[in-house]
Amino acid sequence: MVKSDWKLPAVLLCSAVLSVLSNTAAHAFDINAGVSRESGPFDLFKFGFNAHKKGQKEEAVEAYRYAAEKGHTGSRWALANMYADGDGVVQNDFEAFKIYSEIASQGVEPGSEDTVYFVNALLSLAHYYHQGIPGSPVGIDLAQARQLYFQAASTFGFAEAQFQLARMILAGEGGKANVQQAKKWLNLARKSGHAGAMAVFGNVLFQEGQAVRGLAFMTAAIDKCSPKDCLWIQDMQERAFSLADEQDRRVAVALAPQIFTEVE
Repeated sequence: MVKSDWKLPAVLLCSAVLSVLSNTAAHAFDINAGVSRESGPFDLFKFGFNAHKKGQKEEAVEAYRYAAEKGHTGSRWALANMYADGDGVVQNDFEAFKIYSEIASQGVEPGSEDTVYFVNALLSLAHYYHQGIPGSPVGIDLAQARQLYFQAASTFGFAEAQFQLARMILAGEGGKANVQQAKKWLNLARKSGHAGAMAVFGNVLFQEGQAVRGLAFMTAAIDKCSPKDCLWIQDMQERAFSLADEQDRRVAVALAPQIFTEVE
């Protein structure tokens, strides 16, 4: 990269992150670090980023918080991710949600360097709305999730958003099911190299009776998938292969390498 109307009083960083700052002793960074609480937001962000890479999580969190206080979007996003992952802080999805909401509520200027943070905040919020956050005011709101994915997919053309939107449309989550609309978004995402979209697109084609092309897309996706996605993509492909005849399998395997360059 969730529930109740994320337009809700987006408990901003002022009440979330910044309240923490006001209650945190302003203990200085390492004397040789060259940054302090008074440093510029980008310098603090760079320090936090480097500290995080070195495994110095507490210093990274502190730097990101100070930079966030100064309005640095990248630091807010990084801090939200740390809360979402429990990385250097106690895992807290609701805290992450509040920060992502604040980023999203600010909008973004077209072409701004903050665009990637803004869009990823939209994706994170959509995920939370899709799943809900137990023990928080954020419940499941599929219509809101679908709308956020649509915004990121259509306005910004992000392949992951196009893929997630297509899955919701196929399942009829948050609105009517529409296979043709889902195929449109899957096709856009797979042209950007999204392996999951390539696999699901192939599975839809297979179910429509286009066995060879469907199998070819699923087979091609296996060669392009990330470790976290390979298992479900391979399972999908193997199920389809078990239903296909030998001739279709052979042709599909031969066709798969061409799928990467196909733009139709």
